[in-house]
Amino acid sequence: MNLYIHIPFCKTRCAYCDFYSSTDFTLKKRLIDAICTELSAEKKYIKNEPVKTIYFGGGTPSLLTEDDFRQLFSTIEKEYDISACEEITLEANPDDLTTDYILMLRRLPFNRISIGVQSLVEDELRLINRRHSAAQAQTAVQACFEAGLTNINVDIIYGYSSQTINNFLFSVDNILNMNIKHISAYHLTYEKGTVLWQKLQRGEITPIDEELSLKMYQTLVEKLEEKGFRQYEISNFAQPGFESKHNSSYWNGSNYLGVGPSAHSFNGTTRKWNKSSISDYLQDIEAGTPAYELETLSETDQYNDFIITSLRTVKGISLAVLEEKFGKYRLSYCLDNARNYLQNNILVIENNYLRFTQKGFTVSDGVMADLLFVEEE
Repeated sequence: MNLYIHIPFCKTRCAYCDFYSSTDFTLKKRLIDAICTELSAEKKYIKNEPVKTIYFGGGTPSLLTEDDFRQLFSTIEKEYDISACEEITLEANPDDLTTDYILMLRRLPFNRISIGVQSLVEDELRLINRRHSAAQAQTAVQACFEAGLTNINVDIIYGYSSQTINNFLFSVDNILNMNIKHISAYHLTYEKGTVLWQKLQRGEITPIDEELSLKMYQTLVEKLEEKGFRQYEISNFAQPGFESKHNSSYWNGSNYLGVGPSAHSFNGTTRKWNKSSISDYLQDIEAGTPAYELETLSETDQYNDFIITSLRTVKGISLAVLEEKFGKYRLSYCLDNARNYLQNNILVIENNYLRFTQKGFTVSDGVMADLLFVEEE
């Protein structure tokens, strides 16, 4: 199984972010204690399976201290079998990655780091309220390499209001010059309630032209391919051997346990999610009551999850596995609904896998929705 630890603290809130986080650090010590309690209590959810990957996400987990990490790792090592754990990732903001902080990380079990660079254009960083500069991002990556922490992912965002193709390529080219092994590239979305969404509603900014956005994505794919990167999921590209094992576990249907406020868990037959409130989460954990809601997945739920997660990958849906898990009727349903997309070169079947073409990835959400099974009322 795979373990996710959600650290919901941020120094400031990014203008595009709708993940659960807080800028109030007064509850940090109680939260770390509560996460340790949850780690001990919820191992039964995944039936004591050995841990394959650990991922510290947020929020901004790079705001934790060495003592915080040691308390969490001590609990994990006590409660779980991590003898075969292959990957332990920390999400980090560039301005947190001072030389001293990176050296501290090297004293801990981390072997992968994911840095939220987002852009190397100062105007774009200001637009989304990032607290680091382009220079800080480049310095942070270099400092990680110098400390021997070389398995690095860089997150980038494209599709900013008024973004030009030249600005986008400036960021991409300079990131590639850092000798990065993994890049996650996400199109900017205007999530309801975020600062950018509010600016959009007031007419202060406008969405990027759709054709320009598509050109950015296609250019990114081509440029990364030229540099030896392999696209293995809609938004993820890696040099061979540097694919994210943790994120891949979500797409291949592996079990995972999420701890901390708003974290999600999945064990094949149920899904649960923690309350998106630090105070409510703490109150429940400290009272010894569940801090989550639980949903038992029907066969239709499991089929729909399988379709969505599998199609996100370049490999696509194994039609043999689909039939084995869900039967001939669901297989026929899937292929019937895929027929038009196959004819229009949006989907293709190769080696008994149904997958997107490169053209298909640009319209993936709508296609996935059409392949889902909807129960008749």
